[in-house]
Amino acid sequence: MSDHISGPRALADPIADITDFYAFPGPGSPGRLVLVMNTLPMAKPNELFSAGLLYRFRLRPLSAPAADSTGGTFVPGDEEMVLDCVFDPPEHVTNPDTGRPDHVQHGSCVTPKGEKVTFRVNDESGGTGGGVRVFAGVRWDPFIMDARAALATIATRKLAFTEDGSIFLDGKNVLSIVVEIDTGLLPGRMLVGVVAETLTRGEFNVRIERVGRPEVKNMMLAPKDFDQVNQDLEIRDLYNMEDAFHLGESYHGAFRARLDANLAFWDGLDGKQDWPLGEDGSHPLTDLVLADYLVVDATLPYAEQGSFLEIELAARRGELHQTCGGRALNDDVMDTLFTQLVNAGQGPTIRDGVDSASRPATTTFPYLVAANPDPPEPPEHH
Repeated sequence: MSDHISGPRALADPIADITDFYAFPGPGSPGRLVLVMNTLPMAKPNELFSAGLLYRFRLRPLSAPAADSTGGTFVPGDEEMVLDCVFDPPEHVTNPDTGRPDHVQHGSCVTPKGEKVTFRVNDESGGTGGGVRVFAGVRWDPFIMDARAALATIATRKLAFTEDGSIFLDGKNVLSIVVEIDTGLLPGRMLVGVVAETLTRGEFNVRIERVGRPEVKNMMLAPKDFDQVNQDLEIRDLYNMEDAFHLGESYHGAFRARLDANLAFWDGLDGKQDWPLGEDGSHPLTDLVLADYLVVDATLPYAEQGSFLEIELAARRGELHQTCGGRALNDDVMDTLFTQLVNAGQGPTIRDGVDSASRPATTTFPYLVAANPDPPEPPEHH
């Protein structure tokens, strides 16, 4: 599920629901960083963006963890680069080929230097200006995971993954925004933390969703049964309201209690404890999870597989990272994540039985493949 339907508000207003977020150096474009925000789970082929939303990417330079830190968490700087994308209300036009009514939508993105880059939704060439290139439109959902087996694992308290898993509703679509930016515009020289957000548009911006890493909300924060402190609390909407780079104090304890409990659950699924808890019950990964942004080294080359969490885990070990980090579209990150949660990377790979999308992303702009013209129907909610 990654971040699909990640809380009551996302379920109520799916147009603002960020399903996934990716950040990686340009595969064939040295000196470029690619950011991908996918929204609206199970989008229809003719779906358009909301003119009432602000689609935002935030980037901050990161300093190395303190020498006495055991959590491997970086320190975000105060300097911030923001890329805001907005969309006009759709225009009603007549399709010259069919003679039928059609809808056309335009959008714009403001570059770090204040230049406005305009584009037409679903135009694969996108818009270019000020060291930035932007695409927006309906695309095939690239997320890779056997979601049913993951949910069954939580429900049964036993690993439910099989050798041959399946992608839930394979062929579903999402609304995608792809931004490619010159790395010379980035804050800082090497490491940056990156997060995607949707907010209300207008004079007063309210954050609706934020996404850094996959499955923080659905696999690590959503389950309530293991949390003996806040067992009746649906915590994900509160989490979405927080600033990814600076968590407030009001709910910090609630987030920590939920993560300590749920991370301990995941660790125990193989029958042994690979992440020793602190004397106060704190889990060693809680701080890393709460630093919920992708960590990218845009000076290193694109890596198709194996870069997700590599920078953070290297920092935990006190070693230099070897990859660009971030998250690539075709990287099977869920196997990496489940393996770290269950056995700290000290045992066999925890596979969910799904290794790639049925239509993998490409290495050329806009990277995600064309939308499915006949996507599967979403399940009914009762």
